[in-house]
Amino acid sequence: GDGEKDALPPCNLQVYTYTCDVGKRENVYSTAERVRKEVGEVSVLVNNAGVVSGHHLLECPDELIERTMMVNCHAHFWTTKAFLPKMLEMNHGHIVTVASSLGLFSTAGVEDYCASKFGAVGFHESLSHELKAAEKDGIKTTLVCPYLVDTGMFRGCRIRKEIEPFLPPLKPEYCVKQAMRAILTDQPMICTPRLMYMVTFMKSILPFEAVVCMYRFLGADKCMYPFIAQRKQATNNNEAKNGI
Repeated sequence: GDGEKDALPPCNLQVYTYTCDVGKRENVYSTAERVRKEVGEVSVLVNNAGVVSGHHLLECPDELIERTMMVNCHAHFWTTKAFLPKMLEMNHGHIVTVASSLGLFSTAGVEDYCASKFGAVGFHESLSHELKAAEKDGIKTTLVCPYLVDTGMFRGCRIRKEIEPFLPPLKPEYCVKQAMRAILTDQPMICTPRLMYMVTFMKSILPFEAVVCMYRFLGADKCMYPFIAQRKQATNNNEAKNGI
């Protein structure tokens, strides 16, 4: 109510925005330099950019595969190299990797996305170990692995209809809230919803064929196929409109 509003201190926040192609390292480094000059040093780095090709492997142009890897994985190297040196010098900072549950376990048809997210998770974990080994306890790391988020990125993705009410796509606001809570409490990792911890655990201990059976039961084995078909249809429509 009004009491809460009165309790909040007056904030004169300034927001700076920059356009940067994170897949190009020169662009990342030059933008980072601009940020340093115009705003100051960055103490919280959130690697959040993500793309997906939306094609089966053999139908996917090589350029789209490269783009997915560059944006979802390689970019983390460039942004970290740009901002980590000052964090190390100050022994203060926080690196947040927004990966995906598909960086912990995979599904069919999105090879480029899964590979890039597995890469992002591997990069994040190795970096976290490096910071621990260097005894830089003032630099925190948080790995964020959400389930399907309702942003339209994977529109059409479907698991078994009986299971779907228990595992609906997550609202972006909910994911942000969970991620922010994890960052503010220096939590090393956050999976949303919590059921994703169980899937990751089961994938780690069960033989591959048992995982396949579990996926089939959940309808997760071909959950991306409707999404890919929808993307293909949209592409065909665009081509028809453009007279290609």
